Amino acid sequence: MKVGIPKEVYPGERRVAATPDTAKRLIKLGFDVLVESGAGASANFADEAYMQAECTIVSDASTLWTEADIVLKVRPPEMHPEIGKHETQLLREGGTQIGFIWPSQNPDLLDKLVARKATVLAMDAVPRITRAQKMDALSSMANLAGYRAVIEAANHFGRFFNGQITAAGKVPPAKVLVIGAGVAGLAAIGTARSLGAIVRGFDTRLVVKEQVESLGAEFLELNFAEDGTGEGGYAKVMSDEFIKAEMELFAAQAQEVDIIITTALIPGKKAPVLVTQEMVESMNEGSVIVDMAAEQGGNCACTHPGEVYSYKGVTIVGLTDLPSRMAQQASQLYGINLYHILEEMGGAKDYKVDRENEVIRGALVVHDGEITWPPPKKAGEQGKQGEQGKQGEQGKQGKQGEQGKQGKQGKQGEQGSRGAGEDIENIPASPRPRVSASSYLPWLLIGLALVGIGISAPASFLSHLIVFVLACFVGWQAIWNVKPALHTPLMSVTNAISGIIIIGGMLQIYGVSSLSTILGAIAILVGTINISGGFLVTQRMLRMFQK
Repeated sequence: MKVGIPKEVYPGERRVAATPDTAKRLIKLGFDVLVESGAGASANFADEAYMQAECTIVSDASTLWTEADIVLKVRPPEMHPEIGKHETQLLREGGTQIGFIWPSQNPDLLDKLVARKATVLAMDAVPRITRAQKMDALSSMANLAGYRAVIEAANHFGRFFNGQITAAGKVPPAKVLVIGAGVAGLAAIGTARSLGAIVRGFDTRLVVKEQVESLGAEFLELNFAEDGTGEGGYAKVMSDEFIKAEMELFAAQAQEVDIIITTALIPGKKAPVLVTQEMVESMNEGSVIVDMAAEQGGNCACTHPGEVYSYKGVTIVGLTDLPSRMAQQASQLYGINLYHILEEMGGAKDYKVDRENEVIRGALVVHDGEITWPPPKKAGEQGKQGEQGKQGEQGKQGKQGEQGKQGKQGKQGEQGSRGAGEDIENIPASPRPRVSASSYLPWLLIGLALVGIGISAPASFLSHLIVFVLACFVGWQAIWNVKPALHTPLMSVTNAISGIIIIGGMLQIYGVSSLSTILGAIAILVGTINISGGFLVTQRMLRMFQK
């Protein structure tokens, strides 16, 4: 089978669907890779590099589209400026195309693909499940876009991101607000924090709070019980009350922060306006707004998609090609995503459009000239949604239900304290465990031995025994009740105790009894080992802090 890599014709698009490295991987899957001449030039991939990867260079775009069984693209098909035909007309009848399609926004494009009896897989429709992460091109591109958004903000911001204290004066750190904590938002938060800025993050989905805070940013939270987590991990449309409180929060933040980065998108709908014209006008001069949702209309009311301009002293960045501005890296990541989806389809030898495969079925938008998007939902998912809808209706009576639940729990607790009411008389008493006399025998023998020693031993021995028992108790309390973090400082204490043991052993080694001499020698040996080991460990740890 032949895989074709055409040159992107969208104005300003620099990415390519396969790099020389990913092309090698496709060849290992058994595909013959055809690359249009100059397809990777904008991403700094020369035709010679593709030839070294054993790809075939095709000079004519029409020839490539005609010969390829599978065409891999970045942007959706559109009018080819040089040939004068739409790219769907160049796709051979019954052929396959894989790339970004955005089916909900391009119904006319789907009709054109149906007319060609094509099979189309949309990389933007790959389900966001654990098994499909290696094919998730949206996350790959969003990660790059979030990073690039901060770079663009820093480029148009007239100050340091990190705070500095210099001989010329103090420079405060920049304050950055990131609206939306998806893949792009988290990438932006991490990048801004690494540059030293004070970062605040907001998202309607409370599940991302921990992720935002783990990157060192402050999570702005509204006192609402409503959660914005939608299907597939995306955000959902919120209630009017929530939106009102949300806009009040953004209005207050706009007067404080220096940079606002917006990433809010709702699948299949126009981007919500979160930064109004009044908010922009309230920002300090020199502030920057990077609207990552510009291609879908923008989250800022003043955004001009594809443009960077100044509005009353505030620079508004409405670029729609952020991943393309990192074309080499973006092409590599996107090419790997495409490789994995072709591998999922069996490679060239076992190539199959398996509609039972959850990943393939989710990405499949047209199959053999039939529109298959959106994919049918599983019975379990439908049942789950029905249950969620039912819960939503019940949620209107949330307070009453909560009170009822508490009342029920209180009643159950009262019954529990009574021992289950009338049934308490019918519960048989649990038998007491029997203790045999043999279990007391060891303690009885120890007690008799101590009594015998107390009667026959001299008074000096008894005083030493009492000191020994007290020393064991004190040592046990001193060591076992100390936290592990303080074990190293504890070595100095144990070394001091060991020193006392050595002195006592030296006094006993000259005793009259041979037993006391042996015990004294053992005490000296053990104490010496403990002190030597403590000093060696301490010295080793001190070396770790030396430059």
